[in-house]
Amino acid sequence: MHPLFDLSGKVALVTGASAGLGAAMARALAEAGADVAAHGNSRPVTQTCDAIAATGRRAVSIVADLQERASADRLVEETLAAFGRVDILINNAGIIRRTAAAQHLDEDWDAVLEVNLTAVFRLSRAFGRGWIARRERGKIINTASLLSFQGGVNVPGYAAAKGGLAQLTKALANEWAPHGINVNAIAPGYMVTDNTTALRGDPVRYKSILDRIPAARWGDPRDMAGAAIFLASSASDYVNGHILAVDGGWLGR
Repeated sequence: MHPLFDLSGKVALVTGASAGLGAAMARALAEAGADVAAHGNSRPVTQTCDAIAATGRRAVSIVADLQERASADRLVEETLAAFGRVDILINNAGIIRRTAAAQHLDEDWDAVLEVNLTAVFRLSRAFGRGWIARRERGKIINTASLLSFQGGVNVPGYAAAKGGLAQLTKALANEWAPHGINVNAIAPGYMVTDNTTALRGDPVRYKSILDRIPAARWGDPRDMAGAAIFLASSASDYVNGHILAVDGGWLGR
């Protein structure tokens, strides 16, 4: 491994790490040398932690419902209690509610904004504040979306949250880059995850999406690994406020 990508001695917190993109990124960081706190919303993240342990790195599972604001604070406390420090924060946890805008419920809007945007800010603020006070470097990686750039259909809350997340990424980068804290985002394209089950089950939508992807396939969660390691490592020390699309070429079509 090139030393610029070596994460040995680093500690990462990955939210939404029970499956899908979060699990893939957590495992990738461990393979690059990091110890990982793996967050799950409602159940221990046993499978991901087992995969991390298999690489020889330390892992801890932390359960917290990010719809509840007190849970974000507890997530910070338990991560620091387990490892004593955190160098890398991947804000990956997210939910989606698919309903036409005219029928979109207030409670669905509130839940999506709370998990996908507000919790990201609260976690970033907590770790950023600590890094600045201790004059430590840090890396924050947010999971954005193609809907950080596009409006989508029947997902108004999700699109609003992911658009806001892109702007939050830039805003935090502007403030914290002088302190040696890199804040960036990865915008995954259409990936084979639980969140896209409905789309993949619709043969018309599935084909229309696939036909537009230059790579001629839907993404696999492991396609996020390289981008996550890059943005978590010293290789990206001069990358600030960037939203890196991992989309098989979708946005360039």
